[in-house]
Amino acid sequence: MKKIVLLAGCGILLWGCNSVPKTPEEIAKEIHEKVLTVDTHTDTPWALLRGDFDLNERHDFKKDHSRVDFPRMKEGGMDAIFMAAFVGQSNRNEEGNNKAKETITTIIDSIHSHLASRYNIAGIALTPEDAYRLEKEGKRIVFIGIENGYAIGNNLANIQEFYTKGARYITLCHTKNNDICDSSTDTIEHGGLSSFGEEVVKEMNRIGMMIDISHMSDSSFYDVINLTKAPLIASHSCAKAICDNPRNLSDDMLKKLEQNGGVVQMCILSDYVKMPENYAQRDSAYDAIRIKYRNFENLTPEEDKAAENEWHSVDSLFPRQLAAVSDMVNHIDHMVKIAGIDHVGIGTDFDGGGGLADCQDVSQMGNITLELVRRGYSEKDIRKIWGGNIMRVMRKVQEKNLLSGL
Repeated sequence: MKKIVLLAGCGILLWGCNSVPKTPEEIAKEIHEKVLTVDTHTDTPWALLRGDFDLNERHDFKKDHSRVDFPRMKEGGMDAIFMAAFVGQSNRNEEGNNKAKETITTIIDSIHSHLASRYNIAGIALTPEDAYRLEKEGKRIVFIGIENGYAIGNNLANIQEFYTKGARYITLCHTKNNDICDSSTDTIEHGGLSSFGEEVVKEMNRIGMMIDISHMSDSSFYDVINLTKAPLIASHSCAKAICDNPRNLSDDMLKKLEQNGGVVQMCILSDYVKMPENYAQRDSAYDAIRIKYRNFENLTPEEDKAAENEWHSVDSLFPRQLAAVSDMVNHIDHMVKIAGIDHVGIGTDFDGGGGLADCQDVSQMGNITLELVRRGYSEKDIRKIWGGNIMRVMRKVQEKNLLSGL
């Protein structure tokens, strides 16, 4: 009897030895389906303002250049996105400030109204707990962020108003300086944070809204990180050591984010990932469009659509050589080396310029997980990168809100 049992055991052992090991593709697919995947920055709401874009319909990037919708999110195993309500920098006076606030309010309202009739497909999340609940229900998850603190104007009360409407982060500036701070792509004006900017940081800490330091000048970054009482995020930034772009973060900034408990969300806008090749004709064509459309400030809906079409026509006429997912993961490798696995995430900037040769829209997000698997990242690591880290930071920031008694 003992002999039969031993033989049976050997049979099981032999069967196990003969099993075929899983391929990286199979491992990546399993992990990608299991973890909560979060993209912290898309500019998709601009499409909603045109009134003819339905997130429930599957779109084709090659036809309309859109990169995000719910069917493609499902195809790409993408659970959650932060939709950024964006406003470009314009006149810094009462009229300009009021118009900026109105624009942001309109965009946020359009997100709410668009999702209200699609409750069975997707839902708006205000907390990490909301996200995990919606994930269990099999729904796509939408968080709301604001890109460009210009929308705050000179009124701190607007921060609370935006938070009440569902916004959970504010990118303090964009490509130009505003009344809060200096931008990484403009001249020195405040030398970092302005005195009003200091009050903005304190108010966001008090309310429990995440402060986004993407687009800020280095001096602005250091001012914020020295002042804040809560972890920071860079919703869509890359490593300057890999690609020397003023939008990217230096190693010292990455270390400061680690010490702060924050997180840098890896952007996939190609020019931030890999230094672009020189192409004078294309660059001149882009510059001409910027001049024609006033650097995309105060455009009518018709002008906005025309500017977008002309920009894409230049892309078609002078196609650029995009960076690849492997280039992107080079940044993640570096960020993890400098700041640690607990301080790195992903924020694509889809529909705002983001896109790689092998990750052109949200349906291809699994390619990132596959490259991470090939590089030796564990399921635990990938879970942190894809959503765990940003959810931890969000929860920590919101704890400040609870502690304040709000």
